[in-house]
Amino acid sequence: MTLKAFGAYACSKPLPGNKFIQSAIIVCAAMFCSSQLVFAQAPTPSIKENAMGLTQEWDKTFPKSDKVDHQKVTFKNRYGITLAADLYLPKNRGGQRLAALAISGPFGAVKEQSSGLYAQTMAERGFAALAFDPSYTGESSGEPRNVASPDINTEDFSAAVDYLGLQPSVDRERIGIIGICGYAGMGLNAAAVDKRIKAVATTSMYDMSRVMSKGYYDALTKEQRTQALNKLSQQRWVDAEKGSSTPGARILPETLEGVTDPVTRMYFDYYRTPRGFHKRSPNSNGAWTATMPLSF
Repeated sequence: MTLKAFGAYACSKPLPGNKFIQSAIIVCAAMFCSSQLVFAQAPTPSIKENAMGLTQEWDKTFPKSDKVDHQKVTFKNRYGITLAADLYLPKNRGGQRLAALAISGPFGAVKEQSSGLYAQTMAERGFAALAFDPSYTGESSGEPRNVASPDINTEDFSAAVDYLGLQPSVDRERIGIIGICGYAGMGLNAAAVDKRIKAVATTSMYDMSRVMSKGYYDALTKEQRTQALNKLSQQRWVDAEKGSSTPGARILPETLEGVTDPVTRMYFDYYRTPRGFHKRSPNSNGAWTATMPLSF
């Protein structure tokens, strides 16, 4: 499948819940700042996997489709971090091997939000689709919590490809990825080096590395950038002295009282309301570590 064809298939037609998805895409920009096959042949969770405390009930921010089969799965990346994911397969898949998609994002979101909705919708369209929590976030492992890294999160996409390619229902020659918002860059990174990835589609307003280094609209001056790096560097002393990572500023406020910025109000309208709130989402309920921007 060509990139153009893949992109057209994945993104050109309105998706169910389109307003939901469009809002989620806008939101993530600020988060810098039959004989049917046996379902995926996933192994029985090990004791270690169960120890991660993965939820088994449906706890997504979107309704469950009756057109797909769903299963919670885990797999490791090459750094030894165990990633938690939701695998969606079309119910009427018959015995053919399916084209597959690894999906993640937005930046600071979890698989129960936009990436899961994308995955479920693409499964309705005939794909095997895997929505995963990036390392250190959501139900995936890794300490400290709520850390992001271009390198590790790029690897997360390739690890998802590893998992998909081991499934008997998946055609290894037709695996692609969708990177949503801040994880679009990581998805492109993975596609640039991992030749197993045959197509990539992204939907994003920002390059997270550029935003973190230069600010929105490239507004940071050289002096402001230097000040920011000095502050982050000094924070390392604080963390080293106490032996743990300090949380940064809360991503979104508790309330909109006194908030006039229209963009923040839009983010709030998704992540901090019942429409998109999820307790494991940093965007909904937390903060990145204070030194997280250094890796970008």
